[in-house]
Amino acid sequence: MKMRNWNNWGAQNSQYTTQLNDSMKEMLESMLGSSIGLPPATIDQVMANVPKSRLPANPLVTMDAEIRLRHARGHSFPDWLAMRCNKVDSFPDGVAFPETSEEVQQLLQYARDNNAAVIPYGGGTSVAGHINPQQSEKPVLTIDMGQMKQLLNLDIESRLAVFGAGVCGPELEQQLQEKGYTLGHYPQSWELSTLGGWIASRSSGQQSLHYGRIEQLFAGGKIETLKGCMDIPTFPASSAGPDIREIIMGSEGRMGIITEATVRVRPLPEHDSFHVIFFPSWEKGLAAVRNIAQADVQLSMVRLSNALETGSLIKMGGLPVEALEQALVENGIGEGKTMLTYGLTGSNEQCQFASQLTAKYCDQQGGFAGDDALGKQWAHGRFRAPYLREPLGDAGYAVDTMETALDWVRVPQAVENIETAIRNALQDENEKVFAYTHLSHVYGQGSSAYTTYLFRCGSSHAATFKRWQKLKAAGAQAIVDSGGTISHQHGVGVDHKAYLMAEKGPLGIAAIRNLLEMFDPPGLMNPGKLLPDAE
Repeated sequence: MKMRNWNNWGAQNSQYTTQLNDSMKEMLESMLGSSIGLPPATIDQVMANVPKSRLPANPLVTMDAEIRLRHARGHSFPDWLAMRCNKVDSFPDGVAFPETSEEVQQLLQYARDNNAAVIPYGGGTSVAGHINPQQSEKPVLTIDMGQMKQLLNLDIESRLAVFGAGVCGPELEQQLQEKGYTLGHYPQSWELSTLGGWIASRSSGQQSLHYGRIEQLFAGGKIETLKGCMDIPTFPASSAGPDIREIIMGSEGRMGIITEATVRVRPLPEHDSFHVIFFPSWEKGLAAVRNIAQADVQLSMVRLSNALETGSLIKMGGLPVEALEQALVENGIGEGKTMLTYGLTGSNEQCQFASQLTAKYCDQQGGFAGDDALGKQWAHGRFRAPYLREPLGDAGYAVDTMETALDWVRVPQAVENIETAIRNALQDENEKVFAYTHLSHVYGQGSSAYTTYLFRCGSSHAATFKRWQKLKAAGAQAIVDSGGTISHQHGVGVDHKAYLMAEKGPLGIAAIRNLLEMFDPPGLMNPGKLLPDAE
């Protein structure tokens, strides 16, 4: 197994590790100006800040400084910046690696006996602050679920698989595919994130149009709480009151720790491919993908990049730009073009029919099919984007994302408002911001909108962090003002909790708070996450 990087995304020597190409460097300098990277701290420098543990000895818990450091932060922009600049100010006091549900329960009781906060830890891929210890007089115990990763049962007749909740994406798929099955849940963090984390944060995979979001895949499981073990049985459907699965999904470790999960699986598809179509405008592309979604065309993925993202992808992707641009112009597609990437997954007959329907709806909007190599290139690099943060930082540039979901009637104006708010957020510093958007998940009712923005690092950690705060606040407020959810696929954590009131309302927040207090009377389970701070 490859060694994980201690201060940035992914594993050492990963196939997705990347560097900035000349086209991207030129584009960044032309858009934002030249920049200088903040010098990275060494692991020894950051480890020197790890304090003595406040927890008593326990055979299941390690107080090793490096292990505590490696569990101190996730992968939000503030996490990356703090690690890079040696500004990590809180660490878990101990880390445990349980192998059974019984050991998880023992650890919860150990935490209760010592009035210790508990942070469930899956793959450590949170981009919203879910796994960060809060500064507090209470000691902090992080429970890493990575040892609980086995396929425990496969019911072929019902197509249900039971896994330890700490299984990461590649390990889960390997165990299923050896038996001819798949879950098909591929978030961008797939190679590192875990099944339990997907459930706790209500994850959505890249091909969820075919396989379903995690709420369609999660059938039941086992949750260890401070009040004991809660088993959620599996039913194909039920009208027996509120669905307990829904209570656990999105709970972000505030109620307990998911130790086993039963998921709905499928046989491996006969066909799985990705393709690209270009449109003459954003409006034409929007119309096409909305019609495709509302006609229930059986695609596995629909991703529509707006004009800025389309242009950036063409420049950054190492494509034969001149030949591609010439072919597009010859087909009436020039400035303002947008790119649709879509997936065909399922039986050969199903995919052939879906391909014909897709072509029909795209032709109606002036679509032009790109070379199949474009779709293959997307598939080859589908998990690569997070690896860009480090080389960008080395060059002096920062990157982050914001995502939401809205009804179709709101999507066009919301995308414009979110991008504009982000671009204007650093005007007081005369700093430019490069922002672009794609729709990554479509529904009959509406779509997600995923905005990426790049800006120059400041001259220090504090200056860079202040810039990010302005950008994050501007984008988040624009999402709320546009009527979007504060998170379509990344959860709430710390970074989004101040905006939850606008979505849930006072009564909804009170209901969630009361539910958490019922499961966790002493307030030990992942405190400070999910809910806005009590007034």
